[in-house]
Amino acid sequence: MKSIKVKGSERESVGKKATKALRNAGKVPCVIYGGDKPIHFSADELAFRDLVYTPAAHTVSVDFGGKMGIVRAIMQDIQFHPVTDNILHIDFYELFDDKPVTMNIPVRLQGNAPGVRNGGRLLFRKRKLSIKAVPEKLPDFFDIDISKLKIGDNITVDSLLNDEFEILHPETTVVVQVKTMRAAIVVEEDEDLEGVEGEEGAEGEEGVEGAAEGGEASEGSNESKE
Repeated sequence: MKSIKVKGSERESVGKKATKALRNAGKVPCVIYGGDKPIHFSADELAFRDLVYTPAAHTVSVDFGGKMGIVRAIMQDIQFHPVTDNILHIDFYELFDDKPVTMNIPVRLQGNAPGVRNGGRLLFRKRKLSIKAVPEKLPDFFDIDISKLKIGDNITVDSLLNDEFEILHPETTVVVQVKTMRAAIVVEEDEDLEGVEGEEGAEGEEGVEGAAEGGEASEGSNESKE
């Protein structure tokens, strides 16, 4: 997994006044947990750009220089200012070669699903998967090939299992699927149904499908009476 290098400076004071002064100077107060004791430090806010503003997962190498040298860690929590979106604080967890850690790994879809070309709708249900592994076994991404997904098909966690790490989701968890869009014809005819999206849209479509099927049954009954 790619590591982002950050130049860190240990914090002598962790009080509110010192923290405010750091932020005013364009620096982010941080802390690294998981070692013998917490390490309080600060770094330029711009140094975290490639770590925070990206869908990719990265580890961090904080260079303190001197005796401390480089400390490897992963980001555990981040706080933003509610108005400016500036980074207020970051929590890290120290990495050790023989100690498993938990991390969210992004999922990337590869290829085009034939089910979508045939009128289905692709539902990307898990954009990140939580895993547990030692640092050297942490993958950068989960790459999933969807080029064989037909309407009604799905890919679950079960197909992504690997001896190098543990996926912390049930094996039956659906990561991506192609859902039938039989109700699309009804949506085109009924403008009131336009704009139905997401999970609620999926449920609404199932209801429309049931109504459509019921309508067809009624028409069949009328024709048999004639």
